[in-house]
Amino acid sequence: MTSPTDHLTHTHPSSVTPGGKEESTMTPVASGEARPGWRRLLRVLPAVVVLAVLAYLPYLPVEVPGVLPGRVNGPGSMQLLATCLVIGGIALSYDVLFGRTGLLSFGHALFVAAGSYLLTISLSTWSLPLSLAVLVALALSTVLALVVGAIALRVGGIAFAMVTLAFAQAASIIVMRNPGGVTGGEEGRPLDRVAVPDLLVGVANAPYRYWLALGFVVVAWVAVTLLVRSRAGHAMAAVRENEQRASVLGFGTYRVKLLAIVVGSFLGALGGVVHALVLGGSNPHLTTSEFTLSLLVMVVLGGAGSRWGALVGGVLYTYADARLVEVSNAPFLQDLPVVVRQVLSQPLFILGVFFVVVVYFAPSGLTGLGGRLIRRSGSR
Repeated sequence: MTSPTDHLTHTHPSSVTPGGKEESTMTPVASGEARPGWRRLLRVLPAVVVLAVLAYLPYLPVEVPGVLPGRVNGPGSMQLLATCLVIGGIALSYDVLFGRTGLLSFGHALFVAAGSYLLTISLSTWSLPLSLAVLVALALSTVLALVVGAIALRVGGIAFAMVTLAFAQAASIIVMRNPGGVTGGEEGRPLDRVAVPDLLVGVANAPYRYWLALGFVVVAWVAVTLLVRSRAGHAMAAVRENEQRASVLGFGTYRVKLLAIVVGSFLGALGGVVHALVLGGSNPHLTTSEFTLSLLVMVVLGGAGSRWGALVGGVLYTYADARLVEVSNAPFLQDLPVVVRQVLSQPLFILGVFFVVVVYFAPSGLTGLGGRLIRRSGSR
């Protein structure tokens, strides 16, 4: 460890390194000023490279057989990738609760659906312009998160999970019953295309919807990064590790958890808004507890408490869920026994087996496993 006076190079012309060798402090200070900058650059560089590659995909007219339906920049591929990115960003918002604060919520779908449905209702029923409709959807969703969180946090543990589930189930029932023809029931609520810019409408404009989804991921990533590095983020980590100890140390654990719910729900509602714009309407599947359970699986699969983990888990799960439907109808399955063919034709079964294998062999998720392999290869 360095002493508080190590920066006074004119008073202490030399220092002792951990190896016991004496060296001038002038060089370490200079290198110490440079190293943090390089380290920050190395930490940011992978994200910048990934963002640049993803942003360039709509200009890539190549085919990847078996991976994407048609060309990379084709409408089908762009729509699939946009959906994967949106769900990945929503999974990142759920990780604020589960991975960062240790809150097992079964009601996160409520806020995602609130953002989506409030947008479509604001455009169609209330005839609001798009910008104002987005603000209304986010504001009302945030108020809803504040109310639900304030009530649910009166209890803890599994009781908290059950209270959030109750709120989500109540909202799902309301949406399905379609009171006054507002929500569209089981068919969902279509987006008012007249109120949406032409760039986001039509098959030919799929790249613009893809870029919109990518922009949402960037916003969610930056927001979570700033949160994690703030004092509130450190308080959330303390609550996750040991809530009682955090309370003894003077943290307002109730306020910390409520803040996590509000921030995560706000990002989830923003994801719901983008989801409605990308898919052209509100889907009642967003209101179900099954969707929240899927988010939980995504976060655990990729690595809870990791930005890369939640994002990668969400993207991979959504991609696999969409592509396995096509694999289940592949010709090579027809030659297998009936029992095996029926099992392999169920995408959820394959995803479930993959999830069990990952949790068993890589408890820290795919990104945790990848990090360990990189460190091990580097040490060799």
